[in-house]
Order: sequence, then structure tokens, then C-alpha cells
Amino acid sequence: MYLTRHLTAAGARWALDGYFLPEGLGLGVLLELRAGALEALLAALPKDEPATGAALAPLDPTHEVWAAGVTYLRSREARRAESAQADVYDRVYEAERPELFFKSPGWRVAGPGAPIGIRRDSAWNVPEPEMVLVINRHLEIAGFCAGNDVSSRSIEGENPLYLPQAKVYNGSCALGPGILLSEPGSLRALPISLAIQRAGITCFAGQASTADMKRDPAELVAYLGRALDFPRGVFLMTGTCIVPPSDFTLQPGDRVQVNVGVLTLENDVAA
Repeated sequence: MYLTRHLTAAGARWALDGYFLPEGLGLGVLLELRAGALEALLAALPKDEPATGAALAPLDPTHEVWAAGVTYLRSREARRAESAQADVYDRVYEAERPELFFKSPGWRVAGPGAPIGIRRDSAWNVPEPEMVLVINRHLEIAGFCAGNDVSSRSIEGENPLYLPQAKVYNGSCALGPGILLSEPGSLRALPISLAIQRAGITCFAGQASTADMKRDPAELVAYLGRALDFPRGVFLMTGTCIVPPSDFTLQPGDRVQVNVGVLTLENDVAA
């Protein structure tokens, strides 16, 4: 089952497998249900007219997006290289408690085809392709989408306490193109790839797999929900495993393509 969100003349509307869901039905309501009940409800709903309209980010404006860091060895190595406090990332990678941080409110998230941004006060900006978990109010994983955790590495490298400024700004979070409902066990072997085009030429490309993730997705969800309630569900970015070299930085006009499993998310970097 595949959920997408579309812009129509009457506003945003959700669709299932290419057909609109009943008008007024939002993802927040669906994520109040347990995973099995959600799939049963979607299977029982009548199919409306075929979905039309531009694709939007697959979440409601009131949703929150959180993120986990240093969940892959490649991420630890990259952040050690950029930081004056490299041992911080060693401790996070090996620690029992994961790094978790707030990334974006739903209304600020860019959808497929929407522009992403880079900070003017940062000289080193990179995309981070990630599998993003879609979690219901019961802290069950309902599915996943593709995500781009755009980051200002020069700011974070200067001081780890600058993490919010390095991670949270206009255009720093993109999700899409839709939500693929899936069993949690299927999330441990998804291929992930990143391709960046500049003036029509690929200037960087990389591939990896969620099999390389040190932490189990369910573990990350459990820590996120230890002292936080999400009555209408939440999104969790699970960390990056593809890092461009230190001499690469995003530029306005670049096109960034993130692939997670069968899902492809494309965004252009805004001027």
C-alpha cells in the first residue's frame, strides 16, 4: 500500500495507490490506529477518483520530523573528520543511547520537486539521504519514505552545540515522494543511493544499504518515545550512510536525487 498527498483546487488531499481517499481523511487520523488496523481500514475504503495534482510532502502540517545521528560507521567517520571534538561522535556511535534531535515541523518540509536550501553563513553544505520511518501513536513502524537531511557541516564541525543551526533551517528537510506501508523486518536491507547533478552532469553519486545501520529501527523508535507522546504519529530520519567528500558543497541549481528502496525523491537547491 502506497500513500501520497496531492495539491488540489480544494486543498491537500491524500491518496492510496493512485486513488483519492475520502475527502477530509488525513494521515494524522490514520496514524492514531495500530498498524494492522490501519491496513485493514485502507483495504476496506472505497476507491474514489484517480489522484491528480502536484505531489506534496507526505505528512500533515502538524506532524513533527525527528532525526537520529551517527547510526552508520561512515557517518561517524565523516563527522569525526569535520569536528574539533571528534571523540564526541565516537562515544555516540558506541553508546547505548542514540543521538536524537528535532529536525522540522511538517509545514516546513519540502516535498518532491520542491526546492531545498543551503545556509548563506555556511561554506560546507551537503545532502544526507536517509530512510525515514513513519510511526503511529503506539510507536509502531507503519512504513517509510525517502528523506534528505540537508546539513551545514561547517557549522556543526565548529561546535557540536551548533547542531540545531546546522540541521534546522528553511529548506533543510525534504520527504517523499510518498509513504510505502511495510513490515518493520523489511527495512533492514533497503538499498539507498544519492546522485547530485550540476549543469546536467553527475558530480557525485554513492550507494549503500540500511543493512549497514548499527542500530535497529525499532530501537530508535523506542528511544524517541521514551518521554515523548505523538498522538497523531511522527516521522523519524534514521541517519545517513552516504557522505560526499570534504571538498564538495551544494550549490544553487544542483539537483539532488535520493533513492530508498523503490522510492525516489528529487529536489533542486534554491538560489
